[in-house]
Amino acid sequence: QVRLAESGGGRVQPGGSLRLSCVASGSIRSIEVMRWYRQAPGQQRELVAAVTMGGTTNYADSVKGRFTITRDDAQETAFLQMNSLKPEDTAVYVCNAELTPVTSSHPIAYWGQGTQVTVPS
Repeated sequence: QVRLAESGGGRVQPGGSLRLSCVASGSIRSIEVMRWYRQAPGQQRELVAAVTMGGTTNYADSVKGRFTITRDDAQETAFLQMNSLKPEDTAVYVCNAELTPVTSSHPIAYWGQGTQVTVPS
């Protein structure tokens, strides 16, 4: 059974930093893409950052220069380093991965449960 588990959320003052982690577990053949989404109350889910197997990254314009996504393939983990946090970054941050389980011949999308990030105004 493949699952994603996030950690690292919390409450931080504006200008502060947090580091989120997303660990994939289970029988995994490969992890093609890992992404972080966020969803604030009353708003649509937004793609924040993504990193491919080859290390290519992309970011939402709202977080460029402040957030950095990385991955550790040996640990099957993605990280989101968030610096210079703003109140508008407040949201539930959810990890998504396109990965190929050992029981499959093609990638499948998996989602974590999410972790809350709160930056008070």
